[in-house]
Amino acid sequence: MSSSAYISIWHLRSSYVDCIGEPGLGSLATLFGSPEDKGQDGEKLMDLYWNRAELKKSFAAARNEHFRLQDKIKQQEGVTARIQQKLDHLEALLIDTQSTYSVVVYYQLRGLALRCEDKLATFAEQLKQEQEKTQRRGEMSYWNTKLAEESKHVEGKLLKQRGHLKHLKADHTAMQQKLSSMGGFKRLFKGRSVKAGLRKLEQQFELTRAAEQSLLADLSGITQRKPPETEGLDVANKRSINFLILAYAQQLYLHFADKAFAESVMEAGDKSVGAINYGNQYECTQMLDEIRKRIEIMDRGTDFASISGKRAELIGDRASFKDDSDVVPLAASTNTLFDIDDDGAVTEHKINILGDNYWGIAKVLSR
Repeated sequence: MSSSAYISIWHLRSSYVDCIGEPGLGSLATLFGSPEDKGQDGEKLMDLYWNRAELKKSFAAARNEHFRLQDKIKQQEGVTARIQQKLDHLEALLIDTQSTYSVVVYYQLRGLALRCEDKLATFAEQLKQEQEKTQRRGEMSYWNTKLAEESKHVEGKLLKQRGHLKHLKADHTAMQQKLSSMGGFKRLFKGRSVKAGLRKLEQQFELTRAAEQSLLADLSGITQRKPPETEGLDVANKRSINFLILAYAQQLYLHFADKAFAESVMEAGDKSVGAINYGNQYECTQMLDEIRKRIEIMDRGTDFASISGKRAELIGDRASFKDDSDVVPLAASTNTLFDIDDDGAVTEHKINILGDNYWGIAKVLSR
């Protein structure tokens, strides 16, 4: 190779070194990256991975919420559409002069049905609360009596321990005086036994004192003891409540004095407006007058308290249950309505108040 060729190669090498440095580890690090750079890149990649996973979770949750809200909107649109249909139907009924009076009667009867339901529900709730209070008073009375008996027993034992302490103190004082009064010769022969007796008395005193402290702790625990939690009504009480609720429901039925009228009230509570035609204007006016009279009779009625016990007793005598733990009687066993007049005479009618769920009685009975 000529010298000019060597010179050219040398110049090329020098130029390469000037550009990238001397070949070696530094150059390789520049080309392939250092371990430190690779570690940082790995951490960045992991961060990107977890960020992507969190974004996917958030997106999935947002998409589910979007679908849920869409379903809710559809449901609400359906409810709104049904309400609008009812309003349109009611408007059409009120526009028609032939059906206007029937609509008014329907809502008056429906209001009367709701009034009966409210009265029955209020009566049932008050009855349950009173029974629970009565039972709680009985439970607390029993608990307080047992607590007083237990305290009295501990106080009696404490009194005995304190009497024993008093005697031990007196014996100890007397024995100390005896030891002090002994002369030198007598103390030499009898003093040891007296001292042993004193030590024995001191041991008994400590044991008795410890027993006294234990009894004091027991007494403190008794006085600080919290009353038991309120127990639920038992089967017998729940059955008694249900007999009284049935008796009241029967009394509400009797306020209408007419089976057909009572059934019309029930129908208005179950059916929609326009489903029943109550007749022409005159007939509807007569019905509205009857509704007003029945509301007045119901509001001023005061006879229930005097006959509730007797009617509930009659219902209870005939009631039967699926099993011993059941508190709601079988409907077939309570299908007799007892009409009791002021003289106490009873007239029976076959009306299944429970089976036909008059005044929503099924939802207010004690369970």
